[in-house]
Amino acid sequence: MAKRHTEHHLLGRINWLRAAVLGANDGVISTASLMMGVATAARSPREILVSGLAGLFAGALSMAVGEYVSVSSQADSEHAALAEERAELKADPEAEVRELAQIYVERGLDQSLAQQVAQQLTRKNALEAHARDELGITEISTANPLQATLASASSFSAGAIIPILAALVSPAGTTPFVIFGASFVGLAGLGALGAYAGGGKLGLATLRVVLGGAVAMAVTAGIGAMIGRAV
Repeated sequence: MAKRHTEHHLLGRINWLRAAVLGANDGVISTASLMMGVATAARSPREILVSGLAGLFAGALSMAVGEYVSVSSQADSEHAALAEERAELKADPEAEVRELAQIYVERGLDQSLAQQVAQQLTRKNALEAHARDELGITEISTANPLQATLASASSFSAGAIIPILAALVSPAGTTPFVIFGASFVGLAGLGALGAYAGGGKLGLATLRVVLGGAVAMAVTAGIGAMIGRAV
C-alpha cells in the first residue's frame, strides 16, 4: 500500500506568516516612532499615550483595509484565470492535454512520459492540473482576503501594544528611552520568530528587523525634537 504524503513544508506557512510578521513589525515600528516623535516634542505622558493609541487603531485599520484590497485583487485575478482555463478545457480538451504535456517536456520529461502524465492528471482533475502547472495556483498560494486581513490587523495591534505598555510603565522623563528599548527587544523577538517559523537564518533576519526599526525610531525622534524646539 502506498504511503500517504504527510510532510509539512514551510511554504504552507507563507501566506499567514507574511501578513502576521509584516503586521507586527509595522505595529512596533510605526507606533513606537510616532510616540517617540511626540515624546521628544511634547514630553506630556497624556499626549504620548494618545498618540500611541491613535497610531494603534489607525494602523490596524489601515493594514486591514490595505491587505483586504490587495489580496482580494489577487483572488479576483486567480478566479478570472481559472474561469478562462475552465472555458478552454471545455472548448478544446485535447489541445489542453497537449499544452499540459508540453509544460512537462519543458520541465525535463521526455515526450512520451509527459503525454502519459498529462493524460492521467487530466482524467483525475483537469482544472486542478492546469491551475497548478500552467497558472501556478495551488492550495498554498491561493489568496485568502479574510485570513490576510485578520492576520494583519491583529498582528499590527499586538506589535503596537509593546511601545504603548512601555510608555505606561516608564518613569517620568525616560519615556523615549523606555519606548526605544522595549521596541528594540520586541523587534528582535519578532525577527527571530519570523526566521524560525520560515526556516530562515536567525541572526540575519533579526538584524534586518532591528536595524530598520532602530533607524525609523531614531529619525522620527530627531524630527520630533526639532519640531519641539521650533514650536
